[in-house]
Amino acid sequence: MRILLVGVSCIGKSTIGKLLAEIMDYKFFDFDFEVEERMNEHISSIKKRTLAFINEKGYRDEVKHILDDILTKNEDNIVIAMPPSGLYQSYSAIINKHSDVLTIALKDKAENIFERLTFYDDESKPLYNVLNERNKPLYLREIKKDIQYFSRTYRKAKMHFNLDGMTANEAAHALLKAIKQTVD
Repeated sequence: MRILLVGVSCIGKSTIGKLLAEIMDYKFFDFDFEVEERMNEHISSIKKRTLAFINEKGYRDEVKHILDDILTKNEDNIVIAMPPSGLYQSYSAIINKHSDVLTIALKDKAENIFERLTFYDDESKPLYNVLNERNKPLYLREIKKDIQYFSRTYRKAKMHFNLDGMTANEAAHALLKAIKQTVD
């Protein structure tokens, strides 16, 4: 089985995906990491070069071949954590060529996602002490906007899974159970 996880930023796609892959004894791919490794360039540099600040489609078109390569070379037993735009047209066209891929949209409340927020610099290094009570309402508004914005494309997912504030470990085990119920 090939599983592709999508969801808004900091919902836990990479953490849960890695745990799920370990439990299932599958190979795990973090798409953002794959992009940086294969392009030998930080995502922020690629986005600047492709003018993604104007239109993210240029970036997706630049890197979509990586998703195609992962899916073509790994016909079974993989979990891929995608960026929030993981079901947008550039990626969807590739995913649709592989009808056996189980796409799963992870969902959670903005307040729970806020607790998992992590920020990175342009070289993908974590930034600390960014969040505080003063800026919490701003980030909650932005998370809610993202949930609303991406919800239209997440409808394309074959399966939807609500994390409901679970820990990553709880979510990985519950997701495995839900997957088994869906495919059986």
